[in-house]
Parts: sequence; structure tokens; C-alpha cells
Amino acid sequence: MSDIIQENKFVELAYRVIDQKSDEVLVAVEYPIGYVHGANDTLMPAVTEQLEGKSAGDFIEVPFNGNQIYGPRDETLVFTDQIDNVPEEYRIIGTTITAENEKGDTRSFIVTRIDETTLTIDGNNPLCGREVVFKLEVLNVRDATEEEIEAGGPIGAAPDVDKSLMLPI
Repeated sequence: MSDIIQENKFVELAYRVIDQKSDEVLVAVEYPIGYVHGANDTLMPAVTEQLEGKSAGDFIEVPFNGNQIYGPRDETLVFTDQIDNVPEEYRIIGTTITAENEKGDTRSFIVTRIDETTLTIDGNNPLCGREVVFKLEVLNVRDATEEEIEAGGPIGAAPDVDKSLMLPI
């Protein structure tokens, strides 16, 4: 019998985030994301509750309103500039640009639109204003090591994931 998800179990998940209106896949994480169940608040409570008692091979779906975590969309965080004013390396849709204000606070902006003369960046999280559903697959469940329990997740190298699209699942 396989292990079930409960406190102090190490869980590996893959997930997709799908826009409920368009059915478009917004984020797909196929590389296993690991965490220790009950060791921290990495996951939204609704996800944690639905994962409790599941085992490898199980799937869950959790609807989510992007405004609940990221707040409503703020159009003042959208900027368009002449493409000639933007360094060549940022002229790719999906590129993340980190900007710092005069107080030293940083914010990530994503290049969302490019045409012949302009480039647009958006500082809103891509899930702001969207109704989405998380589709999660439980890949593995096992006893967590003491080190993993202490850390709340895997020990060692993590996958290179675009942090602007990471979600507090």
C-alpha cells in the first residue's frame, strides 16, 4: 500500500494552472515540486485540505481567484515605451525585468507586448483578475527526513523556475 499524504510526509507534485474562461494553460510545472506536508504554509489551505489523505497517482482540482492572493489588477503597473529605449536583451515576450524604486523596493515586470515601435511591460502578477483552476497530480509520497521537515521541503538543488509565475499553491 502506498503512503498517504499526512503531516511530515514528503510530497512531490506536478501542477497546471488553467484559466477558467479560456481553458488556456497559464502555468505548467512538470518538474516535481516537493514539500513537507504540515511543516509550513507553502500551500494555500484549500490545496492542503484537498491533498490530505491522497496518495501517488491521485489528482485534485482547486478553483482559485487570482485577486484573493495578488489583489486586483493595477493598470498603473503597465508601461509602454519606445522599443529603441529598451535594451535588446529585454525585447522578448515573457522576459522578466526587475526594477527598483527610489526606496530600494523591487518589483518584477514581464514583457507582455512588442510591436514595431513599442514594448509593454506589466508589473501585475499574471493571475491578477483571473479565475483559474489548479490541477495537481500527486507524483510521490514518502516519509520526510528530519532535514526535510526542518526545511519544510527538499534539500539540495531546486529547479530553475520563473518565480514571477510561481504560485502559492
